[in-house]
Amino acid sequence: MHLEIGNKVAVLDDVLKGKVIAVNGDEISVQTNDGMIFNFSKSELVKMDVDQHELTKFSDIHNSLFQEKVAQNKPKKSLFKKEKQEVTLEVDLHISKLAKSTRGMDNYDMLNLQLDTAKRKVEFAISKRIPKIVFIHGVGEGVLKSELQFLLNKYPVKHYDASYKKYGLGATEVYFFQNIVE
Repeated sequence: MHLEIGNKVAVLDDVLKGKVIAVNGDEISVQTNDGMIFNFSKSELVKMDVDQHELTKFSDIHNSLFQEKVAQNKPKKSLFKKEKQEVTLEVDLHISKLAKSTRGMDNYDMLNLQLDTAKRKVEFAISKRIPKIVFIHGVGEGVLKSELQFLLNKYPVKHYDASYKKYGLGATEVYFFQNIVE
């Protein structure tokens, strides 16, 4: 960018703007509207070709220039079709979500409660034709996850790890094969 005396400039990392009054190599002297003089490196300045009042034309929605810009930036149709919104049932199998207290329960009892809950939810989803369930089981030692997979193998379902982005490593997504009724 070539700056000359008389150019209007703005400072990149500050709220200053003014007019160039001296150019000495890469050092530019700028006089602000208040009359203060500052020295800046050439890389710290940007030349202003259009005054601020000219830029506000684009904020008027009835302005022809604005209408023209909007017409140019219309969103293009996507080549990918979005899948219809499917109902996904989320079931948290953490024992703290299933029982008020674990007092008097050993690990076997807690695991059975979690698996019974999972079995009830799977049968509910099949009866109500819900296409997906996400079981949130946590990472832990993997006992609940492996028992859950063993349970799911008894049903006409496909199961896989749920979205890592949304659930991390501790969730399994179950997809139910549904017969289409016409």
